[in-house]
Amino acid sequence: MPKKIGIFGGTFDPVHIGHLRSALEVAEFMALDELRLIPSARPPHREAPQVSARDRLAMVELAVAGLPPLRVDDRELKRDKPSYSIDTLESLRSELAAADQLFLIIGWDAFCGLPSWHRWNELLEHCHILVLQRPDADSEAPETLRNLLAARSISDPLSLEGPGGQISFIWQTPLAVSATQIRTLLASGKSVRFLLPDAVLSYIHAHGLYRASN
Repeated sequence: MPKKIGIFGGTFDPVHIGHLRSALEVAEFMALDELRLIPSARPPHREAPQVSARDRLAMVELAVAGLPPLRVDDRELKRDKPSYSIDTLESLRSELAAADQLFLIIGWDAFCGLPSWHRWNELLEHCHILVLQRPDADSEAPETLRNLLAARSISDPLSLEGPGGQISFIWQTPLAVSATQIRTLLASGKSVRFLLPDAVLSYIHAHGLYRASN
């Protein structure tokens, strides 16, 4: 049987329950064999992460420990160049069987910005795209994506066939948690308990991360 592998990238600065709950829900709904959280080293579309790649990787590893099918993939941190999704997909695809299904999981805002991604029109050659969409999201896609959606979208994510090439949407009600919010709270000395796993919080305190002086 072909494997079903999801990939969920981000700076994870720090990883929090919003990331983890979304990842776990998708993994269970899609019956994925594994879902890889891939910390980015140099994200092309946002500011550089506040803490080191080593610390961000350690926090994600702590967050998913003992929680299959979630796992960590550090390939982008080993690359000495910006973290382009197309490079990651090509690298992953080279390791998989031809029939294995690969799912790129992104949020609605990221999906709307897809035309600004490096070699974005090649992404579907390597994977399916699963878009996490909130009920309150603006449901109108940019004009540059409408033809692509008309040709490639499938209404039922569970009906995606083959190794890649199609787009589907998974509706979620996300937890109102953001890494920016967590960093702000930590810098002001306030508690972030229950916004991220206890093991991640312990790591942050042990290493003095996100303090106002950082």
